[in-house]
Amino acid sequence: MEISVVEKPADDRMIITITDDGCGMAPEQIAHVEDPFYTTRTTRKVGLGVPFFKMAALMTGGDFSIRSQVGEGTQVQAVFGLTHIDRMPLGNMADTMCILMGCNEQINFSFTYQVGEEVFSVSTAQLQEILDGVPLNSPQVMEFIRGYIKENMDLLSGGAS
Repeated sequence: MEISVVEKPADDRMIITITDDGCGMAPEQIAHVEDPFYTTRTTRKVGLGVPFFKMAALMTGGDFSIRSQVGEGTQVQAVFGLTHIDRMPLGNMADTMCILMGCNEQINFSFTYQVGEEVFSVSTAQLQEILDGVPLNSPQVMEFIRGYIKENMDLLSGGAS
């Protein structure tokens, strides 16, 4: 699974892209995925994530798209007006990625953060190779991952992440 946050100050845009190589969605599912009262989950009757994500992007003059192919995976992309007054803060991506990587070691998460031409990227596979058998979900490793991501994001954003 790939998560990418690209800030383009020159174009006043922030692009968030989430891509997976899962089972993908049929055209009928894609047609309903933006409906807050549609979900394929059996644990609840609503699915608000995609509709809220789309609404947040559109409120800033941005755009939203979903591309999916059965058997190949799905890509969700939201484009935000970077400096638009209605753009919500990005949130704590270091904590989010740390939890995703530490609690789902069987999934190779790849996170990329880009500001202008400067790029930082890290993946579960890279971390597992470096740690050589030490579990990602140990408290010390999770704290390292969180700090590593935060430090590199701060370097690119001038401490504003």
